Formats: sequence, C-alpha cells, structure tokens
Amino acid sequence: MAKTTKHINSLTEKEGVSQPDSLSKKSAEQLKKNRKQKPSVQQLIEDLVNKDKTALSRAITLVESNAPKHQQQAKEIIEACLPLVNKSIRIGITGVPGVGKSTFIEQFGKLLVSKNKKVAVLAVDPSSSLSKGSILGDKTRMEDLVKEPNVFIRPSASGSSLGGVARKTRETIILCEAAGFDTIIIETVGVGQSETAVHSMTDFFLLLKLAGAGDELQGIKRGIMEMADAIVINKADGENVKAARLAKTEFNRALHLYPPKDSGWTPQTVTCSATKNEGIDDIWSIISDYISETSENGYFQQKRKEQNKFWLIQTIEQRLKSDFFGNNSVAKELENQLKLLDSGKTTPFEAAAILLNFRE
Repeated sequence: MAKTTKHINSLTEKEGVSQPDSLSKKSAEQLKKNRKQKPSVQQLIEDLVNKDKTALSRAITLVESNAPKHQQQAKEIIEACLPLVNKSIRIGITGVPGVGKSTFIEQFGKLLVSKNKKVAVLAVDPSSSLSKGSILGDKTRMEDLVKEPNVFIRPSASGSSLGGVARKTRETIILCEAAGFDTIIIETVGVGQSETAVHSMTDFFLLLKLAGAGDELQGIKRGIMEMADAIVINKADGENVKAARLAKTEFNRALHLYPPKDSGWTPQTVTCSATKNEGIDDIWSIISDYISETSENGYFQQKRKEQNKFWLIQTIEQRLKSDFFGNNSVAKELENQLKLLDSGKTTPFEAAAILLNFRE
C-alpha cells in the first residue's frame, strides 16, 4: 500500500522544480517594479537626442496620446527638440491601395541606407471609423527594411483624421529629426484629401501610379497632379512594361497642361519595378535634383516657412475645436440641442448658433 502511495506521489510531484517562495516573490516584485518604471521627460529627451529609437517610440506615443498629462509631457519634449529640426529631407509618397507603396518604400529605403542615410518611415495605416481598429502591418510588409539599424518605421492609425493623415504626424516629424533621421518618408493611406495635408508637411511629393488598371484617367484629376513633383509608374515589369511606357507618355502629356510650378521645377514621370528593384536609383536622382534646384532658387526655404504658417493656423483650429467639445457645459447643451433637433424643434443652424454663443 505504501508503494502505491509513493508511486502516485511521484506522478503528481517533481522535486527540485519549484523555486524558494522568497526568490519567486522577489523576482515577481522586481519585474513588476521594472514594468512600472518610466523615464522622466528630461531623460526621454536626452535619450532621444542620443538617437535612442526606444526613446523616440515612447515620445511619439506621448504625442499621439489624448491624455492631458501625456499632452503636457509631449509639449515639453517637442519644445526641447525644436532647435534640432529642419535638417532632413521630407518625402511624401501616396497612391491608390494596391499600387505597391510598401514594397516601393522598402526598396527605396534600402537604397537610401546604402547611401548612408538615416531613414524614418511614418506610415499612416487605415483604421475603422467604427471600431477605430487598425492592422498596422507596415512593419510586416517591410520585413527587410525594419531590420536595418539606421531605419525607424512607425505605423500610426489614421482614425477619423483628414483623409488618413494621423493627427500628430507633424510633431512626429520633429521628433524624428531631433533623433538624427535625415530622410523622412510619409506614406499616406491612398489618394484623397490626405494628399493636401501631406503636401503641407513635406518637401517632395511623389505619386505612385499603376498602368493598365484604369488608373490613367484618375491621374488627370487636377489637384493631385498639380501637387505631384514626380509620377512613378510602378510594376513596370513582365507583360506590363509596354502599358507602363504608354502610361508614362500619357502622364507627361497631362503634366504639360498645367501652369508652371512656383518652385520652377518641372515634374517628371518615370517607370519602375519595386519587386525587381529596377528604376529606384532614378527616382532618388530626381529627388536630389529637385532639392538642389529649389535650394538654389530659394523655394525650398520659402516653402518650409509657408508650411509653418499653415500648421500654426491648423494647430489653433484643432485647439479651439478640442477646447469647445471638451467643455462640460457645452457637452450638456449639445445633448439638449440634439434632442431638440430630433424632435424637429430646431434646425442645425439655429442649434449651432446657440452652441457657439453658449455661456453658463
């Protein structure tokens, strides 16, 4: 009977596996303490300026947060970083979904790294307007580029912001420049209103297009064509080479219909194949020529100044909107006006006038 009991115990108990209670408890407490420890704002600034990518990520998280405490910390970090900005080339890249933006950016980024550039990719990821959920899969799609030590990739959910441009992208650019990144790429969700916002925070605007997909006619839209500094026909490989060359000709003709740019730059159209890594060098040459030409004629510096003015107005508008809807009294009156609107006792315009003039 004793042997049976001993046999059963041997099946349910393994000597020497469990650690002493004191050691396990101590380790758990230390782990918990380490998780709670967060660097001070000053430490975060110092680490970020010393090119610590972890500190950069943490700073961006504070910038993207809506918590009042985090917003104050982000403000301090941004102010400390301002003297270190304006030392990068900012490139906006857009195109319809499926045009191959991520593949193109990976190959383009690897080329820049080979030229000793430090590259930051700010990829605005589509998110649901209902659940606010986002896939944030850019790091997965750029699996080779993300391994490079001189590359920083930050996907951000677009949320309900204008056309998919993350609300804090402008501040994120400042942080990336302070962290030593000299080439910043901003990828947008797709063709739409977001291009206006991206154009207002970048130096060079690149439009990716497809050939043979009915996309040529979309390219004739005045707004997007006028903003583009270069049009790149991607996926120019295999049986699509002929269609890509034809599309290049059509886009060149369309570009000649528009008045000259204030920059004095003549937009160019080229073909490339991101999957085969063909034609990427030509695109960097075009961007380099643009930077050189606009720096010499003064447009580069003037555009940066105009962008600062634009973002001053945008910041004021965002702050006023935030303060207005964040007011508890206004929120209560808004709820009241919505009920009146539902019952047909007021109009949207009357309700808006009351809310805008509302005082406790």
